[in-house]
Amino acid sequence: MLSSLFGMGTPCQIDVKLAKPEGRKNATIKDRNGSTYKAPVFKDGEDVRGQVVINLNKGKKLDHLGIRVELVGIIENLYDKNQNSVFLQLVRDLEPPGSLTDNMTYDFAFNRVEKQFESYNGIVVRLRYYINVVINRNYNRITKEEEFIVQNVGEEPAVSVPIKMEVGIEECLHIEFEFTKNSFHLKDCILGKVSFNLVRIKIKMMELSIIRKETVGANQAAVTENETLSKFEIMDGAPVKGELVPVRFYLASTDLTPSYDNVNNRFSCRYSLNLVLIDEQDRRYFKQ
Repeated sequence: MLSSLFGMGTPCQIDVKLAKPEGRKNATIKDRNGSTYKAPVFKDGEDVRGQVVINLNKGKKLDHLGIRVELVGIIENLYDKNQNSVFLQLVRDLEPPGSLTDNMTYDFAFNRVEKQFESYNGIVVRLRYYINVVINRNYNRITKEEEFIVQNVGEEPAVSVPIKMEVGIEECLHIEFEFTKNSFHLKDCILGKVSFNLVRIKIKMMELSIIRKETVGANQAAVTENETLSKFEIMDGAPVKGELVPVRFYLASTDLTPSYDNVNNRFSCRYSLNLVLIDEQDRRYFKQ
């Protein structure tokens, strides 16, 4: 209110219109607060084009020190902003210093932009791309961000070996669990089985959960956070020796991303399966 009284309110409205690639739909993204928004999707090496529309408020004139548009790629540490890292910043000047007295529309193009990292919205870290319009002034600089999404489809691994593990307590419990492969696409189905070779404790329930492990930083400065994305019961009741429990779980129901390894030397994201057995004393035995 005070800024308006003294003539320091924003004198214009800025709109960024991104030209989405032909035939490609916008993607819906959910942030960590549960809010959703739609944004166009680009791939590595594609042009990023669009328009900047500046509408002046009625009766306003806009004095400025130059107007520019930026394409920015940034890795944001949600715990410590000092650890944010800008890995991409391209600039196009739209207007030299002067005054705007009418509404203006500017076309912009960033051609063959290298976008080697995918957009990611994680527990501790977020990787995002956006168009940033900057109107420089002596005071109260005006900016407008418009986010877009980068997705780069990777090749399917040539070899995906089965996962085989054993869980045991000497002379009390011996089970084996096996899954058909160790690499899955985001809409895949996990198939496996759990075999009970020795059971001398009273198991009442068995659960399988999918864990996201996110690591930011390196060495002693590394911070790791785990998040349970999905948990489901695969057995209810006491098993007997020789019993085999099948496992079938469709990943489409879980909010997954690809696994990432040391993105720009800043963060990694991996997924694991966690098998939990619970006995009648509520003791938990698990294998990840």
